[in-house]
Amino acid sequence: MSWPDVGSRSAWTGVDAVWINIFIERLWRSLKYEEVYLKDYASVAEARAGIERYFQFYNHRRLHQSLDYRTPAAICLA
Repeated sequence: MSWPDVGSRSAWTGVDAVWINIFIERLWRSLKYEEVYLKDYASVAEARAGIERYFQFYNHRRLHQSLDYRTPAAICLA
């Protein structure tokens, strides 16, 4: 099995890599507990679609305590 190309660069270089990892680990935890573990995907295509919907929700509608109850999209577009 190969991992899909998501168009991102490796964050494992540089002094700040440990801090980046904290945010990524939190994102994966949210994805698993709020989406993946709650669903019974019938196929890989169904899982991809569900995860894509979750990321849209996570970035545009889900309020984040660490962002003063704003969305990441609201922060980026401000």
